[in-house]
Amino acid sequence: GVAANDRLIDGWIYSDLSRSDGLVFLMFFAIFLYYSASIARNMAGDAKGMPLQKRTMKASLTLVAAGLIGLAAGGKLIVDGAVEIAGVLGMSQELVGLTIVAVGTSLPELATSAMAAWRKNVEIAVGNVVGSNIFNIFFVLGAGAVIRPMPFHTGSNLDIGMVILASMILFGTMFTGQRRSLDRWEGAMLLVLYAAYLVFVVLRG
Repeated sequence: GVAANDRLIDGWIYSDLSRSDGLVFLMFFAIFLYYSASIARNMAGDAKGMPLQKRTMKASLTLVAAGLIGLAAGGKLIVDGAVEIAGVLGMSQELVGLTIVAVGTSLPELATSAMAAWRKNVEIAVGNVVGSNIFNIFFVLGAGAVIRPMPFHTGSNLDIGMVILASMILFGTMFTGQRRSLDRWEGAMLLVLYAAYLVFVVLRG
């Protein structure tokens, strides 16, 4: 939000996410990858004692690849169909992006996190959500801006504010207190907030 608000911060005629902004995003993504790799190396010793299913590396990689392909294909079909319906209903591209496309492209993360949580692999569920959002913000936006600067409308500041608010709520619920966990009522609260945001976006048009 700060990087794209050239009009509010610098007084420029228009606001956009420039190539230099994109390079900064990619730099932060590289730092995140380095940090994640460092943590993974430090935790490698702790994982040696964990019980694992007897499955070859080739079989595991095949299952992961097949799952990713299936999730990507399913998400694309859902988004394509939803966009066509939205076009028939006369919805704006911004509204489609904030609602239908956002939900459709998040279905792979939702399916992965839900399955991981069901199998009590909480670390995978949380890491998937946090990692995918960091990837989308730093790498996808960064690479896109490097390829072609992205115009930014100041009306989207409210949507960015919702992202910041949701991140603060998630951080407050999971990383404070003695339990440091996301309880069911807290998850329900996040769902209610998202539903309220969707209603607001639709009414805003």
